[in-house]
Amino acid sequence: MSTCVFVQLRCRPGRTYKVAQAIIAREIHSELYSTSGDYDLLMKMYIPADQDVGKYISDNLLDIKDIKRSLTTLTFKAF
Repeated sequence: MSTCVFVQLRCRPGRTYKVAQAIIAREIHSELYSTSGDYDLLMKMYIPADQDVGKYISDNLLDIKDIKRSLTTLTFKAF
């Protein structure tokens, strides 16, 4: 069973759409939204059950140029 996580991303100024396009090209997300507040993007993604969450995110997401900071929220149960 995969793990659902939400990742908020802060991008370098003026680069949010380029970051979003890079994420879309990798096809690693379930949903991706632009947001207001401290972070620019909110992404829902499913981590394969056999993968370490932190390593998967680091290897598949955080090497995208112009991502300045991330905040990952793990989920436990859907109601």
